[in-house]
Amino acid sequence: MKKTNSPIVLAFSGGLDTSFCVPWLTEEYQRPVVTVTVNTGGITDKDANALSERAHALGAKEHFLIDARKDFFDEVLKYLIMGNVRRGQLYPLCVGSERGIQAKSLADLANKIGSSTVAHGCTAAGNDQVRFEIVLKTLAPQLEILAPVRDHSWARADQVEYLNKVGLPIPAAGSAYSINRGLWGVTIGGTETLTSKHSIPETEWILSAGALDKPSLQEPLTVDFSQGIPIGLNGDSLDPIALIEKLEKIGSKFGIGRGIHLGDTILGTKGRVAFEAPAAEILLTCHRELEKLTLSGLQQRIKDQVSQTYGDFVHEGKQLDPVCRDIEALLESSQSRVSGSAHCMLGPGNVFVSGVESNHSLMAASIGQYGESAGEWTAKDALGFSRILAIPGMLHTRAKNNGGD
Repeated sequence: MKKTNSPIVLAFSGGLDTSFCVPWLTEEYQRPVVTVTVNTGGITDKDANALSERAHALGAKEHFLIDARKDFFDEVLKYLIMGNVRRGQLYPLCVGSERGIQAKSLADLANKIGSSTVAHGCTAAGNDQVRFEIVLKTLAPQLEILAPVRDHSWARADQVEYLNKVGLPIPAAGSAYSINRGLWGVTIGGTETLTSKHSIPETEWILSAGALDKPSLQEPLTVDFSQGIPIGLNGDSLDPIALIEKLEKIGSKFGIGRGIHLGDTILGTKGRVAFEAPAAEILLTCHRELEKLTLSGLQQRIKDQVSQTYGDFVHEGKQLDPVCRDIEALLESSQSRVSGSAHCMLGPGNVFVSGVESNHSLMAASIGQYGESAGEWTAKDALGFSRILAIPGMLHTRAKNNGGD
C-alpha cells in the first residue's frame, strides 16, 4: 500500500513546467513536495544555489542536488564514445542520453526517503516523457508517476497565470529558446526548429555565439585514449569528466560541434533541434581515427552496426534492456587495443585529425607498405588473388550471355 502522506519526489530543472509543478502538486495532493536536480553536467555552483533558492521559494519541503556526472560517463557516455554514436550520422545524443541516469537517480532518492510517488514536468509532445517513464517503471514499478503538465494539459500561459494567482515566482522569460545543457553538449529549440528551413540566429548559440565571425587561429591538440576511453590532453592526464569539460571550453571558441539534427522522434513524428557539442565532436572524430589504426575491418563493420542500434536504444529510453548489456560487452571487448594518441588541428568549425599513433598499430605491424611494396605476398600471389576475386563477376557475365538478356 502506498504511503499517502509520503513526499512527492519531483525532478526539478527550475524552468516554468517544473516550477509550476511544485505548488500545484502540493495543493492538489496535500502532500509535501521534495525537489531533486540531477547534475549530469552543465550546472555551476551558482546555478545550483539558484535552483535551491527557487525550489524553496516555490514551496518545496526540501531540495536535493545529485551529482551524477560520473554515473553518466561510466554507464552511458563511454559507450557512446566507444561506438562513435551519432544519431542520423550527425547528432551525438547530447541531452536525451542523460534522461535514463536522471530517472534512475529520481527512483533511488524516492526509495531512500520512503516516497511512493515521483513526478516530472514533461509535456505530451516530447521524447523525455517516454525516457523517464520507461526507466522509472523498469527500476521501480511500485512507484506512482505523476506528470501534471502532460496529464492535465496545462498550457504555458495557464501555468504563468496559476503562479501569479498564488503569488509565487515565475522563471524569467529570458530567451524565446528552449535550452538543455549537459556534459555531452547543449540542445536549443526555437521557432526556427519547428520547421525544416532555417537555422537559429547566431546570437542564440549558447557556447559559441560569434565564434565564426572572428575565428580563432588554428590550435593543435592531442587526445590520449586507453582502451577507448579518453584519458589525457596534450600529454596531461585527466579524468574523463574533467577532460570533457575542458574540451567543451577549447572547442567552443572555434564553433566546433554545431549542428541542427532532423530525425524521427520516439513518438513517430519528425523533430528538429539545434545542438552544440564541441567535446563530443572532437572526441568522436579522434576516437574514430584511432580505431581505424587498431581495429580490423571486420571489427569495425560489426561494431558500427551494433553501435547504431545501441544509440537508438539510448535515444528511446531502452538502455536498461538486457540487450544493451550484450552490446556494451562487445564494445568493451572491441576496445582492448584502442589505446594511443590522436593528433588534430582545431580550426573554425572543424576538427582535422592530422595523425594517429598506437603501440597496437595494424599499419605498423605490416611488413609491406600500401602502394609501394607488397612484403607479405609475391607478385604471383597478387595475380592469383585478383583472378579469384573476379570469378563471381565472370560467372555472372557468362550466365547473362547464355540467357540472351
